[in-house]
Amino acid sequence: MYTTLFKTFFKIGLVTFGGGYAMIPMIEADVVDRHKWVNKEEFLDLIAIAQSCPGVFAINISIFIGYKLRKTRGAICTAFGTALPSFLIILLIAMFFHQFQDNPVIAAMFAGIRPAVVALIAVPTFNLAKSTHITLTNCWIPILGALAIWLLNVNPIYIIIAAGLGGYIYGKFLKTTE
Repeated sequence: MYTTLFKTFFKIGLVTFGGGYAMIPMIEADVVDRHKWVNKEEFLDLIAIAQSCPGVFAINISIFIGYKLRKTRGAICTAFGTALPSFLIILLIAMFFHQFQDNPVIAAMFAGIRPAVVALIAVPTFNLAKSTHITLTNCWIPILGALAIWLLNVNPIYIIIAAGLGGYIYGKFLKTTE
């Protein structure tokens, strides 16, 4: 089981560009659909928790899944599997960066990669919105949160706290009366 956990998260860490949010579809495909380690509802909860915790999103979600399946050893195995590819790639880049940093072909490649990374982040964001039942009646919540962060420089921690309190108040006082 530990080998499967390590290989699964190593593969995810190896082929994912654009950060943790770009990993969501791949993690879901392996963890929910292929191995059935968690169901869709648990996966959505794990995403919310991983986003709310300090640290790297991909490492956080891998730790939660590893811990759920094999406690501390599973968490260490999945975290190591997720982090090792990035560590090795960054190490190789650092070793050879000075040789190609001024190369116009490499600069052009990175310029082309940037818009693709935006798409890699946008697609899971929209899929996540559909999965969490964000509709036209409640889409104002993430839009207002994003605008507050972007235009008013509100710390994202405050947005998370406000959303958590709002969800608690809604669930405790309003949802039961509907």
